[in-house]
Amino acid sequence: MDMDVNMLFLTLLMCYNPYVFGLFEDINIEEDLSPDFDLDISPRRVPRQVKSMLTKENKPHIQELSVKTTIISRYAFTAVSCTMLNRHSAAAEGVFQFLIPKNAYVSNFTMIIGGRVYPSEVRPKEKKVKQGKGGEAKPKNKEKGEQSEPEVEVFRMGASIPGRNRAMFMLTYEELLQRRLGRYEHVTSLRPLQLVSRLSVDVTIVDHSTITHLEVLPLRNGKSNTPALPVSTVIKQNKTFCRITFSPNIVQQAKITTSGMLGEFVVHYDVERELGIGDIQVLNGHFVHYFAPKDLPVVPKNVVFVIDTSASMLGTKIRQTKDALFTILRDLRPGDRFNFVSFSNRIKVWQPNRLVPVTPLNVRDAKKFIYMLQPTGGTDINGGIQTGSSLLSGYLNADPDANHHSVSLIIFLTDGRPTVGELQSPSILSNARTAVKEQFCVFTIGMGNDVDYRLLERMALENCGMMRRIHEDSDASTMLKGFYDEIGTPLLSDIRVNYTEDSVQYVTQHLFTNYFNGSEIVIAGKLTNQSADSMHVQVTASNSDKSIVLETDVALRQREVETERHVKEAAAGVGSGDTGRVWGFLSVKEGLRSRLKSQTSREREGHTQQATNLSLTYHFLTPLTSLVVEKPQVLADGTMAEDTPTPTPVTTETNKKAASANELSDETEGEEDTAQSLHLKKDQPGKVVKRPVQKSITISKTSADGDPHFVVEFPLSKLTVCFNINGEPGHILRMVSDHKHSGVTVNGKLIGAPAPAGSHKQQRTYFSTITIVVNRPKRSYIEVTPKKVILDGQDRLVLSCDTTVSVESGALVVTIVGKSTVTVTIGGTICFVILVHQYKNPAPYQRNHLGFYISNSKGLSHDCHGLLGQFLYEEVGLAELSGNATATGDHSTSLRSPILKVKGRSVPVVQKTRRIYSGRQSVDCWFARNNAAKLIDGQYEDYVVSHLFDTGDWPRGSNGA
Repeated sequence: MDMDVNMLFLTLLMCYNPYVFGLFEDINIEEDLSPDFDLDISPRRVPRQVKSMLTKENKPHIQELSVKTTIISRYAFTAVSCTMLNRHSAAAEGVFQFLIPKNAYVSNFTMIIGGRVYPSEVRPKEKKVKQGKGGEAKPKNKEKGEQSEPEVEVFRMGASIPGRNRAMFMLTYEELLQRRLGRYEHVTSLRPLQLVSRLSVDVTIVDHSTITHLEVLPLRNGKSNTPALPVSTVIKQNKTFCRITFSPNIVQQAKITTSGMLGEFVVHYDVERELGIGDIQVLNGHFVHYFAPKDLPVVPKNVVFVIDTSASMLGTKIRQTKDALFTILRDLRPGDRFNFVSFSNRIKVWQPNRLVPVTPLNVRDAKKFIYMLQPTGGTDINGGIQTGSSLLSGYLNADPDANHHSVSLIIFLTDGRPTVGELQSPSILSNARTAVKEQFCVFTIGMGNDVDYRLLERMALENCGMMRRIHEDSDASTMLKGFYDEIGTPLLSDIRVNYTEDSVQYVTQHLFTNYFNGSEIVIAGKLTNQSADSMHVQVTASNSDKSIVLETDVALRQREVETERHVKEAAAGVGSGDTGRVWGFLSVKEGLRSRLKSQTSREREGHTQQATNLSLTYHFLTPLTSLVVEKPQVLADGTMAEDTPTPTPVTTETNKKAASANELSDETEGEEDTAQSLHLKKDQPGKVVKRPVQKSITISKTSADGDPHFVVEFPLSKLTVCFNINGEPGHILRMVSDHKHSGVTVNGKLIGAPAPAGSHKQQRTYFSTITIVVNRPKRSYIEVTPKKVILDGQDRLVLSCDTTVSVESGALVVTIVGKSTVTVTIGGTICFVILVHQYKNPAPYQRNHLGFYISNSKGLSHDCHGLLGQFLYEEVGLAELSGNATATGDHSTSLRSPILKVKGRSVPVVQKTRRIYSGRQSVDCWFARNNAAKLIDGQYEDYVVSHLFDTGDWPRGSNGA
């Protein structure tokens, strides 16, 4: 079964993000699974305990969990696909849960349940009302745990799965990887909470530059102490491309853990650095500038460590903090100056009123001070930051040259929230800004679950620093030392990156206080004129006692050609290296940071509006937006309800509190998102081109897809019938003929391909073109191929099948979900869905082709005909023929043979299973042989028409019984 075809239908999930289509094309979605349990290895090799666990599961079983990431020039697209099976006859709640990195944004979520697709939509969050919330109002000092935000967010969605049915959950998220300690880290969390029949992780790294370092770590789960690769890991690599796969079978998973908590699959890598101004990539009217100089002399630093010694630090926390500080003391350089402050109820300073140089004697005395720290009392956060700031600013004011030849910073650590002294967060933040006076940066560290992380984050952002979280059960000593290593080696300060003013429309942050060794500065921008030949780039910075100026002219067209060529060659079609999404991602991050630092309501309102609009444009789930998805309604008997599902907002666990945690209660609604809409010129009346409306899509089983295989559903008879048409290449088949009544005709043209080795067929045929001719109220037609859609009605419009767009022309609505489906709606009562099957690397017997499905036939008349149309209003019955003579009369048997009764005719049938919806669903059907002889009216040849736009009437009457 072709894996590319299987996932094209699922690109409905990606209708707002055309950059992740390639991520789904190789996912294996086998459907011939046992209703009891499903294993990807021989049952004899499955330990009895594992088999017993699977058969005793009460909740839906995860048949497949696939996580596929493509990292193109440090920007990661991740697609998660989870298929669950409900083995029981009654409906059961299926819960999809996945941990995503804190810095990532969800860009899409979709469910497929009971043959229906439930896509999501990103909407602006509703404006909060300050009054009228009653008990829902949040106090400024929240209760324990309300603001605890880990390094990952838990995305969780539950939905009812009908009895003996499957559900597929698909999630995509995006993130720009940050360089720390000289490498990029990509983490995939694998915690499905049960053993999975087919589990796979696929990480593909494509870069413009040479990949110089690649490392796959042991699973990060607190158990593995071996340096070996995770079992079943395979690595393939060349100069600018590498692919890592991890696919443990169910036994290998059970050896790691039977709880499904496998841990984190971690990949580290780095790339070669260009000297000078760095690497600039240009594509689609945007650019991304990566700047990470190396081999520069280290800038001396002035650092004050402000350490929480309140009673809550007692035990492991203070012990691990002391261990980390002892190690940090050994790493201080001779040119550095330092001091320590401890705070609880009381404030203690190791060396009052000064910063001391790094000497063996001073380091020894500092270790004594650290060793004697004893946790006690409350937490005076305001007093601690004020004392540390006073020490550092006093030193800098006493020696004006110190600030020009060194980097100054405070490292502030706490495990709680203010309980002594100033308790109000706004006052603490205001006091910190006043004390710092933009002279130095404040880096904050929060330990454990009882930390006001929003306070620490705002304090760091407002004072050019950054914040780091340390989990309650983490190795705090290692994480503290790692955080210091990131900021302990400053190479540059006061970095400014300028671009030609008339060449750049908007750039993200281009002023940076410090650059630390092993990190990276990333700037993205929009080009004002895409046809411009060059752009001047200038980088200025300070390094110790000298200034640095780097500048050059960047040949934009040449860079764009190089960027496009490198991505295409290395990626071989796995994704898109569009720099526009990098710009969008960074712009949203910058808008949220600016909003967090806002001092006035007007300023905050402006940043909120800008970040909201960008979030909607790029379909990002952020603190300012919500993800709404329709959930199916399942009846008590386990079947799907026909009622329209109710839209349900989806949030991650940390996203729920992100908006209120910083106490901004005057959020605003975002404006309508128009940036992703496709607009026609104003001189094309009668057509509206817009983003497809998000709603549940139901496709019936009545279809012609594949070789082609025809499936007809008879709802009144509760039977499904199937048949093959072995046509000739070039034949045009009449599938729906209702020209006289509704004015609708559907024809499909066949294309040939050689049969695969070992097949009983001499050749294969597929639908290469499908035309829908509509004669009312005005004549128009839609011609669909795997590459394009032509709509010829009031005006002629040609659309690519790779785009996502909706077109209205009179009573016609054509909706394209890029590389996936074309939906044609006529007058609101007739709806056809055409599946687009494209192959990235086709086998000799494969061709790009189409599948035709009838979604809504209410507007077609009872006189409708065609290979599919003739059955829309028919009833059939099933009987058995016994005796010595069979229905075919060509041999004798005493067995009972099933007979299908249709239009007074008796048709011998056998039971088969067909796969529809690109292999996503299996259908049990009664198969009629010999080109559907006696099942269809007349013969196969009667349905062959002269050309694609033929609307002639059915030439013959009904076949005899």
